[in-house]
Amino acid sequence: MGRSEYQMRQGGGPANRAEGTTAALAPPEQPPGVPAAPAVPAQRVAEPSGQPAEHWRYARHLESLAAASGEPAEAEAVAAVLRDPDPVMAESAVVTHLDRRAARLLADEAFPAWARAVGEALAGRTFAARRLREWTLLKDITRGEPWSRAELLAASDWCQRTAAQSLHADEALRLLAAEARTRRVRNAAAQRLLRRAA
Repeated sequence: MGRSEYQMRQGGGPANRAEGTTAALAPPEQPPGVPAAPAVPAQRVAEPSGQPAEHWRYARHLESLAAASGEPAEAEAVAAVLRDPDPVMAESAVVTHLDRRAARLLADEAFPAWARAVGEALAGRTFAARRLREWTLLKDITRGEPWSRAELLAASDWCQRTAAQSLHADEALRLLAAEARTRRVRNAAAQRLLRRAA
C-alpha cells in the first residue's frame, strides 16, 4: 500500500479534507509493525507575564525575601522559599538574597545575629550555607576580627574574587596577591595593594 493511499484510508488524504480548512484531524491509527511516535512532553505553563513559571517564582521569592524585616521574619521567609518544589531555583534565590543583604550588613553590628538566624533556616542547603560562611569570613576581615589564612585560601573562587575586589585589609590582600587560587584574583589583589600604596 502506498503512502498516499494509506493517508486516504486514514482520513488524511485530499478525499476527506475540505479545501482551505485548517481543522486538526485526529491522529491516524498506528499501522501494524510501525512503532508509535514518542509522546510530546507537556509544555511549561507560563505566568501572566509570559515568563516561565520558575522565572516568575524566582522574582516573587526575591521580592518576599527583600520585604522581610528583622531576623525572625527574614529567617522564616528564607525557610518558606526553600520549600519551593524547585530546589535549585529556590536556593539560587536565597543565595542572591544573601549576597545583597550581607553586602549591606558587612560592617554592621547586626551581622552576627542575622547570620545566626538565617543560618538555622539553611539547614541541609550546602551551597547557601557555604556562601553564608564565606560572608562571615569577609565580615571578620572587614571588621579586623580574628580570621584564618587557611580558610581564606580554601574559600571559593567567588569569595577570593570578592575579597580581592572589595576588602581594605592589607594582610588579606597580600595573602591573595601571593597565594590565591586564580591568576585573576592574584592580579586584582596586587592592583588593589598598588593603588592603596600610591
